[in-house]
Amino acid sequence: MTDRSDPGREQSVVPRPAALPYLSVPDARRAIEWYAEAFGARVDGEPVVMPDGRIGHCELAIGDGTLYLADEFPEIGFTAPAPGRSGVSLMLPVTDTDTTLERARAAGADVEREPANENGQRGATLVDPFGHRWMLAGPIG
Repeated sequence: MTDRSDPGREQSVVPRPAALPYLSVPDARRAIEWYAEAFGARVDGEPVVMPDGRIGHCELAIGDGTLYLADEFPEIGFTAPAPGRSGVSLMLPVTDTDTTLERARAAGADVEREPANENGQRGATLVDPFGHRWMLAGPIG
């Protein structure tokens, strides 16, 4: 793969997936803290703060993946899910489903499905305080 910052230089780089989740949340600062507490997320770079104080862009690393988030911008149609509704489920590979679910529950997540062994993995489902649905998937045992 080519390093696009220097067209003449061949270098191995880690490709990003074809699509990255970009979450709209009603309180980005609180969401950043929540994802760090519940999922061990780490902020990658400095969040972009808009002149009105809203977070316009933040990159979070969770495990080997990345997600983006920002405060709501209803003036351009970028809004958080309505209560009780989520158009997307996020699959999150974890090393310990039960521990991750309990950490998220303690941080305020609503648990939709308790841990269960099925399809060769240990899964559980939760909705975070910002309305996003997460499907945890870890090893059995």
